[in-house]
Amino acid sequence: PGMDGLEVCQRLRAGGSVPVLMLTAKDTLQDRVQGLDAGADDYMVKPIDIKELILRVNALLRRSKIANERQLRIANITLDADTLTVTRDGDIYVLSPKEFYLLFKLLSYPGRVFTRFEIMSEVWGYDSESDEKTINVHISKLRTRFEGWTEFEISTVRGLGYKAIVKDDAY
Repeated sequence: PGMDGLEVCQRLRAGGSVPVLMLTAKDTLQDRVQGLDAGADDYMVKPIDIKELILRVNALLRRSKIANERQLRIANITLDADTLTVTRDGDIYVLSPKEFYLLFKLLSYPGRVFTRFEIMSEVWGYDSESDEKTINVHISKLRTRFEGWTEFEISTVRGLGYKAIVKDDAY
C-alpha cells in the first residue's frame, strides 16, 4: 500500500541482490525501460504464458546463484571469479582479469548476443580509453586458449558483437 511496483523494485534492489521479475500490464517501451531502470532483472507483460514464466524464473535463479557463488559450472568446467581461474578435469587455467570477466560474462548468458558497447562498458568500464579492437584481441586470445574444447564456443555475430554457445550436452 502506498507504493507502486517501481518503488517496490527500487527498495528490493537497495536491500540486496534478490532477483526481480516484473509482471505487469504496462506494455510500452517506456514502461519497460522504467522497470528495468528501477532494477528489475526481467520484465513480462500480461497475459503471460506460464511455461515462459517458469523458464524466466529458472534463468533468474540460475544467474542469481552464479552471482552469489561467484562460480559458473558448465559440464566439467568451473569458472571461479575469486581466483580468475577456469578448471577443467582438474587442470587449472589462469586468465587475465579482462579475459576472465569477458568469458564469465559470455558464458553466464549462453546464446545472448552482447554488443561491443555492452562488453566494453561492462568489462572495461565506461571511462576506459580502450577501443573495440581490444575486445577483438581478447576474444581471439580466448578462442586460441580454449581451441578444441567441445563444451562451448565463442561466436561472432556480424555487425553486433559476440555470444557464447554452450553445447546441449554440456549441461
